Amino acid sequence: MAELYSVQHGRIQQSVVPWCFNPMKPRELIDIAARLKMPSVELISPDLWPVLKEKGMTCAIASSHGFARGFAHPEEHEQCLTTLRKNIDLASDAGVRSIITFSGFRRGISTEDGTRNMVEGLKKIVGHAEQKNVTLCLEMLNSRVDVEMKGHPDYFCDDIDLSVDICKQISSERMKVLFDIYHVQIMHGDVIARLKRHAPWIGHYHTAGVPGRNEIDDTQELNYVPIMKAILATGYKGFVGQEFIPLRDKAASLAEAVRICDV
Repeated sequence: MAELYSVQHGRIQQSVVPWCFNPMKPRELIDIAARLKMPSVELISPDLWPVLKEKGMTCAIASSHGFARGFAHPEEHEQCLTTLRKNIDLASDAGVRSIITFSGFRRGISTEDGTRNMVEGLKKIVGHAEQKNVTLCLEMLNSRVDVEMKGHPDYFCDDIDLSVDICKQISSERMKVLFDIYHVQIMHGDVIARLKRHAPWIGHYHTAGVPGRNEIDDTQELNYVPIMKAILATGYKGFVGQEFIPLRDKAASLAEAVRICDV
């Protein structure tokens, strides 16, 4: 493998998400991430957490119930809560400090009713997260792009301000948002202003290029260097997960993203 950039500064703790590197096997991605001196591979199966630990790495954020179901509809609460309880326990035992959660789809529900359902449902699990020292991170997704895994039409929490408001209503240090820069750019723009405004409520970040959800280089409209500097300026100490779909050599594209974000 050709010489690739590896982390030099480490002020941004960088992670990577496996699904968008398919068909690369997760173990291969772990090896590449370790070579790039990334401290994490996230949203990866718990059976691979020991592999990460052996390499001095961690899983920055654990998976849970998936985005197809969520807390906007009360009939989906119990299934989501069962999965979250199990995965929070696994995460806590392994030293994984965050877990992802979702709203699910709107399906005709009003914003007022969906918000109330979200708050009521998440309040049922946040106490357990507090006891286990694991942070719930509610991900906002864009509802505009109708391409598989690049957008999620009818997703309820498609607004970062609404997502943060839900967290505020739950009022727990263990309830945060997952600020996905790609999705925020598509729905709102004003990424730096919004991350500054919502900094106390951000528990995790994701990246990707806009448009297309591909490399975060000069082929797309976002400028990630000042975005990373703005994140640091807020005092953020968590992880930034690379979640773009490479169009070119996967290892080289990841190394380039690591370089761009290693401010």
